[in-house]
Amino acid sequence: MPRNTALAALVPAALLLALTGCGANDEPAGAPPAPAGVTAQAGSATSVHVMWERAPDGAGVRAYEVYRGGAKVKEVPAERNMTDVTGLKPSTPYTFTVRARGAEDALSPHSGDVPVTTPADVAEDTRPPSRPAGVTGRSDGPRGALLRWDRAKDDRGVVSYDILQGGARIHSVAGDATSARITRLRPGTHYRFTVTARDAADRTSPAGRTVEITTPHGPGDDPDTAPTGFRATTHTADGAHYADLSWLAPKTGSDVPEYQIYLDGTFATTLVWGARAPEGRATYSVYVSKRAGETYRVKLRARLPDGEWGAFSPERTFVTGADRP
Repeated sequence: MPRNTALAALVPAALLLALTGCGANDEPAGAPPAPAGVTAQAGSATSVHVMWERAPDGAGVRAYEVYRGGAKVKEVPAERNMTDVTGLKPSTPYTFTVRARGAEDALSPHSGDVPVTTPADVAEDTRPPSRPAGVTGRSDGPRGALLRWDRAKDDRGVVSYDILQGGARIHSVAGDATSARITRLRPGTHYRFTVTARDAADRTSPAGRTVEITTPHGPGDDPDTAPTGFRATTHTADGAHYADLSWLAPKTGSDVPEYQIYLDGTFATTLVWGARAPEGRATYSVYVSKRAGETYRVKLRARLPDGEWGAFSPERTFVTGADRP
């Protein structure tokens, strides 16, 4: 096994929440502020999509908790700002709030109540909505994009539209909407968006045409997303040769939990930290070969907070068997 300071797969930590005698509105020392911008949108007759604004850098948020009424129903890591709550009843009003959890499990106050009512069930609906047509988009400043589309058709009515970026859903709007503004993008970055429609039976349409948008650079923005200070050496253990890599994470405004490593220009492996990403210089060793005297080129890139992959680090060269002193 390669020597490393990370795990090859993400292992969620089990977090235990100790309930104290504090009242619902008490704010213990070290608690982050209540999440802002909370919205709740019915995705189908039995699901609701809840979104909120991520806390600013330095707030010390470790996770978010989503509540239906007074009951906690979901917990998501700090780098996410949305989740689906499923298993609901059709034609039923619900109220959602969100809390942030900081250091030592200190909980923020609840956000403001957000009401939403699920639509009626349509169990006999077997046909998904039509593909959204006329999808267009443009940048909306260095950190935003604006998408528009024509209403999709469905025999029972469209309940919501989902916006996808690189195949992953990042936003949802009501079924009567024909536009959406996407925020928290990076300046000087190329994005690909698609739109799908959902009906009350939770059937999803095919995606509309892909819209490609490049955000402009803003004053003072640093578009450099590549890891810096990248180094590559080698060591031998039990007849196998490993590449020993070290680097500094790009400054994205939050931890970088995931990297892709390439050897000779070809994808080799994905590195995901098992817990919190290391502070300062990161290190990782990856198996390369059992043959000495082979020359390899290596580089890596980071996954950014918006889900896109950043720029590659400079490429380094090493020779198997030329162990570091």
